[in-house]
Amino acid sequence: MRTVAAVLISEVNQVIPVNRLIDLAWDADPPVRARGVVHNHVHRLRQLLAGHAELATRGQGYVLVADPCAVDVRRFKDLVSGAREAEPWTAVAMLRQALGLWRGDALADVPGNRVRRTLGVGLAQARVAALQELGAKLLMLGRYGELVTELTSWITEDPLHEELTALLMRALQASGRQAEALDHYHRARRRLKNQLGIDPGPALSEAYLAVLGGSSAAAPYAPARPPAAPPPVAPYVSGHRPALPPRIAQLPPEIVDFCGRARELAVLDQHLDRVPRPNCVVLAGGGGTGKTTLAVQWAHRLKAEFPDGQLFADLRGFERPPMRAGTVLSTFLLALGVPEAKIPDSVTERAALYRSQLAGRRMLVLLDNAGTADQTRPLLPATPGCLAVVTSRRRLSGLVIRDGAVLVTVGPLARGDALQLLGNALGRQRIEADKAAAEALVERCGRLPLALRIAAARLMAHPEWSLGCWTKKLADERRQLRELSTHDADLSMEANLYLSYRALSSGAARLFRLLGLHPGPCVGVHAAATLAGRDVERTRRHLAELCDVHLLEEQVQGHFVRAELVRIYAAQLAASEEPRADRDLAVRRLLEHFAQPRPWLG
Repeated sequence: MRTVAAVLISEVNQVIPVNRLIDLAWDADPPVRARGVVHNHVHRLRQLLAGHAELATRGQGYVLVADPCAVDVRRFKDLVSGAREAEPWTAVAMLRQALGLWRGDALADVPGNRVRRTLGVGLAQARVAALQELGAKLLMLGRYGELVTELTSWITEDPLHEELTALLMRALQASGRQAEALDHYHRARRRLKNQLGIDPGPALSEAYLAVLGGSSAAAPYAPARPPAAPPPVAPYVSGHRPALPPRIAQLPPEIVDFCGRARELAVLDQHLDRVPRPNCVVLAGGGGTGKTTLAVQWAHRLKAEFPDGQLFADLRGFERPPMRAGTVLSTFLLALGVPEAKIPDSVTERAALYRSQLAGRRMLVLLDNAGTADQTRPLLPATPGCLAVVTSRRRLSGLVIRDGAVLVTVGPLARGDALQLLGNALGRQRIEADKAAAEALVERCGRLPLALRIAAARLMAHPEWSLGCWTKKLADERRQLRELSTHDADLSMEANLYLSYRALSSGAARLFRLLGLHPGPCVGVHAAATLAGRDVERTRRHLAELCDVHLLEEQVQGHFVRAELVRIYAAQLAASEEPRADRDLAVRRLLEHFAQPRPWLG
């Protein structure tokens, strides 16, 4: 079904013959009932898209009738196409917006090599071409420092791309850093020789000769007259702040079936009533607890208190690579009416200009999915009338200590609220028909909003499934995490937990895996140290790291609890990543620890 959906979406508003869908959906010869299978997939897609788009039959094919602006691939292509006709400073903004739509490789979670070759390769090439175009525009504008920073990140992802390396060499040369430019050439030449057995191509060779010859870079682009900012922003005059655009309303939409969180909302409101009012609130909690949903809901309630608008950014702090503060600042400054040509190159200068733009205004800034305090700090407003709301898996203690932020912890839903969320999705009648199964399902999901919504989505897609029977599947911990997943790789509890696990140091990650061998929900620091075969002080540090990303919670000093889904995930990691001999030895140490009389519990 994902293959059929991918083809229809990538060619929105175009009729796709059934034969083409069949050719792309199967790598080998299609089955005899291929047409029937495609028809069934289309039928299910119609149900999923009801109210959002129309999936219509046209002759011997199907067409997805939808607003092209709602399809990322079309928006990407339109922005890139528009950038080619725009002035350089406008083109940079459009290309950044286009590239910001990407969240990974094209069609990464679509099965089948044929469809990925047919559609995915072309999209990947278009992305790289857009990267090259953005680099060329930045070079033209003389923004060498910014270009060097971005190219270094891009080349880390694609170290064999000669054109990107050539751009980096030219940017370094223009910055007076010829030695670094030559070093990048020699490293690229070695990689090409060792990995592909080839010599550098024309782009890289020409850049090399230009650096050796000391050719001066072309003068930065200078328009005949200063560019006017796009409407409705007033033109920028040096030394004066432009008028605020009337439509800075970047908050994501509210969740229509939001429920619960009365305690957290009350705590948040109390912080706003404090004198002096804090300028930063951190919502911290484990993956899947609904931090973003709560933050968005609260931010919408506060819009009247911040009449000058709301800024929003997903910092992608636990993804690779995370969003850079400089990129977010550039986006915010554009929204605030600063022309592209007036945005400084350095993060420090951008942050200073950003704070100046917010001075005297009452704005709310929502920073979602922050990774570290350092990533977030340049984005915090300094004006008393503004408020930053930050969500993170970490506690971001640096913001609390150095920046006066207040911390609100977001945990699982209350049992009644979790049942209400499930009922909102599935209908109260289905819940009341098997209340015991619904209550068991809520607990199997750990009362986590993400797990509950995944469960509800699967049950909605299969109305014939009994609530009780499907809940019993979750009782088998070997398949519990697998059942709480969808075909979208990002929407699964296992993938969600992995983001937190991946952020750990090697020592804390090892301890987390070994804790999967501990059978209970609570573990003491001494038991954890014994299990890991490490001293108590080192174990305390690793336990603190696990608590910081909310994989554990210290309920009583020295005693830690974890959610059942977290325990299951740790056990699976231990089974797959720890050698059998190491696991057996760790369990023996733990059993001997419990067999000995101790003055402490655990």
